[in-house]
Amino acid sequence: MDIAREIAALKDMTVAQLQERYAEVFGEPTRSRHKEFIWKRIVWRLQAQAEGDLSERARRRAEELANDTDLRLKPPRQRPATKAAEGRTATGTISAPTDERLPMPSTVLTRQYKGRKICVMVLDNGFEYNGEVYRSLSAVARAVTGAHWNGYHFFGLKRNGGQ
Repeated sequence: MDIAREIAALKDMTVAQLQERYAEVFGEPTRSRHKEFIWKRIVWRLQAQAEGDLSERARRRAEELANDTDLRLKPPRQRPATKAAEGRTATGTISAPTDERLPMPSTVLTRQYKGRKICVMVLDNGFEYNGEVYRSLSAVARAVTGAHWNGYHFFGLKRNGGQ
């Protein structure tokens, strides 16, 4: 049995084929569908069969190390719910916070740019300019100028919510 050739052949197998080979090598099926994991386990087992398993001394040492470690035998307990939250479920809509510089929907922003009057209507879900809806004021400014602009700066919106 040539281990190197068999390992190379394993690399080209599908997950289903590897699961079959795993069952042949280990004598039991695997629940894993992770190709790399199954491949490594089969390769380890084939090498151990061909070249010999761990020595008895190595097995004893591994057992000593396992006995010294603190293994969790039970899953962690779940924290009890607070009394205020028991039996209550909050429902409602969550809206993303809007920028304080932005006026209310249906407001029309105007600006003179290169001799043209630019009018943009603020919508609930964006901005309307020339019959098209844009997601941001910066997108509107880019459509108007052809260059990147901060939309709030382009329309002169200050921190206090107005012009």
